[in-house]
Amino acid sequence: MEKNFWKKLKKPIIVQAPMSGITDQAFRLMLLKHGKPDVFWAEFVSVEGLFSRGKDYCLEILKYSVKEKPIVAQIFGNNPEYFQKAAKLVSGVGFDGVDINMGCPDRAIEKQGAGSALIKDFQLAKEIIRATKIGAGKIPVSVKTRIGYNENEISSWIKAILEENIAVLTVHFRTRNELYSLPANWELAKEVLKFRDKISPNTLIFGNGDIKNIEQAKKTIKETGLDGIMIGRGLLGNPWFFANKIPNKKERIFAVLEHMDFFKKTKPNGHFDSLKKHFHAYIKDFYGAKNLRDNLMKTKNFKEAQKICRNALSE
Repeated sequence: MEKNFWKKLKKPIIVQAPMSGITDQAFRLMLLKHGKPDVFWAEFVSVEGLFSRGKDYCLEILKYSVKEKPIVAQIFGNNPEYFQKAAKLVSGVGFDGVDINMGCPDRAIEKQGAGSALIKDFQLAKEIIRATKIGAGKIPVSVKTRIGYNENEISSWIKAILEENIAVLTVHFRTRNELYSLPANWELAKEVLKFRDKISPNTLIFGNGDIKNIEQAKKTIKETGLDGIMIGRGLLGNPWFFANKIPNKKERIFAVLEHMDFFKKTKPNGHFDSLKKHFHAYIKDFYGAKNLRDNLMKTKNFKEAQKICRNALSE
């Protein structure tokens, strides 16, 4: 029996994007507490890494709690055989879905023939989707990608992906070469939907790019006709996104303390410095934020950061 949880969700569907080095379990637990998305995504993992000496590290990335369900694992690589094995593993540890990264523009990922490099090889991308479906068994397979590599390739690239009848296609409305510099091309959503309706009417289409608050997300869905929105950078330092709440100074400072606590509980061997990007994102939009942020960025351990935050809360 198929386990396509996507069919049970009420539209519009607003989900959390996977972001490498960002959306670990501590990050997701912050969202769970302050404003839960319809679906969580784990950070992406290498399909080959799951069966290498780095297996333990990759499995650590895939840690989640039952409270975070429904949750999707995202995998990347360029070898269909490993995608099949990875999808079977992901399904076996209880993820609700498996997502294939075909859009990451990072050069290190592209050098492996993965991420957005797959936009240049339609046939390999199709083979990867088919292999992932076999491995995933009953759980749904989705794809996250961009509109093209150098230019708009919706009529060829997006069409080719839709031909594989996946559960969800998330489109970042920029090309690979545009990275994050130009505004996302949301006006292209209708073109994607036209191909979806013709080729794979049961596939849900989500958009991604530049959404800064929940009201903008809902407005964009209404204007474009998309089934949902995936939120990425708009969640940085903003676990209140889905609750549509604007935090005050004390709430922002307290969030740093909360995030540190979640991090210590879920990653007992995690590196303290990896939290500093979150400190930078949380501490803003209030008088004295720059000075507090600068002081936090100089800290060397949890104790120092906690002391600075508590002192700031008592001012």
